[in-house]
Amino acid sequence: MEEIVKYFIFILIASLVLEKVEAEVLLNSGQQLGKAIFFDTELSSPPGQSCATCHQPNIAFSNSNIVHSGADSNKFANRNTPSLSYVSNTPAFKYDTIEGNVVSVGGFFWDGRAKSFEDQVLQPFINPLEMGIPRLENLVAKIKKRPYFKSLLKQYRISPHSQADILNGIKKTLIDYMSGPEFNKFNSKYDHWLTGQAKFTLEERHGMLLFERVDKGNCAACHTLKRQHVHDKPLFTDFTYDNIGVPKNTNNPFYQVPETVNPLGINYIDYGLGNTNRIKDKRYLGMFKVPTLRNVEVTAPYMHNGVFSTLKEVVEFYNSRDKTDQWGAPEVPYNVNDTELGNLSLTEIEIEALVAFLKTLTDDYEEENK
Repeated sequence: MEEIVKYFIFILIASLVLEKVEAEVLLNSGQQLGKAIFFDTELSSPPGQSCATCHQPNIAFSNSNIVHSGADSNKFANRNTPSLSYVSNTPAFKYDTIEGNVVSVGGFFWDGRAKSFEDQVLQPFINPLEMGIPRLENLVAKIKKRPYFKSLLKQYRISPHSQADILNGIKKTLIDYMSGPEFNKFNSKYDHWLTGQAKFTLEERHGMLLFERVDKGNCAACHTLKRQHVHDKPLFTDFTYDNIGVPKNTNNPFYQVPETVNPLGINYIDYGLGNTNRIKDKRYLGMFKVPTLRNVEVTAPYMHNGVFSTLKEVVEFYNSRDKTDQWGAPEVPYNVNDTELGNLSLTEIEIEALVAFLKTLTDDYEEENK
């Protein structure tokens, strides 16, 4: 009997090891290096914070705080941590013409201040409100002391004496990792439904119809179902920018940080796209990039300032913003979109159906339902 128990314990351990190996095999050598850097808490200043500290894998590389503190725990970012799921599919910033109007499309961060993935990927390291490294040369010095440094040199055939080459190597490996399978799963219930491997409930199907209907939810106007990816599956965003009239979040700890970080205190206003280094134009004040809705179920709190704590609350805001005073005034009253949201006349049943559909966009459906 004892031998049988030992045998089953051995089988259990072997299966767990095999699952881990199979998961790691999915990453190529460049992606494995990128993952090592992404999870390395020794790179921040002071040490203790990594990319994964704010972008947590178990919640679609997002964060459950309104905003997250930096490596310096007395400093907080001014915005909610966006999910990095599917981030590699974001196009570079550009101007486009949609329905006769010139609009901003793409770019990285909530305000598009980084034009491309390459421009974005190193910025959190040297942001004093995030990882807090003084300069990029300090990042290089830290990387040189890490156990994966020689692998980085070998992977990208770079000189250990060239700071520019090392920085390019860091960029490449992080982008490679974030372009890989851990960030781009396409295995939600919705994806399984597309291929006929899952069935929607009546409520979920009702929610999808409301999502698309121009005279109802009209969500697809910005969170498009257009198939944009090489996998021919939608990303639920058109990557444009919008001011949807989000109220100020007075619970944001950024308002309480030292004056050296936020000299305006509670009077600080986040103007989004309209106040980036590239764009200083009143027409864009208060606009933020339309995020993907993939994994939206697990990425609370919501909006760039984390003002809403539940998915239902978000839908209710879209539904009744212009019919009630309960939401408060928009933080930025310019350019508020009052044609596609704010008075949708959704019933309670319709709101619940929309939320049910949005929950079908959560990754790992197959694994949860084996």
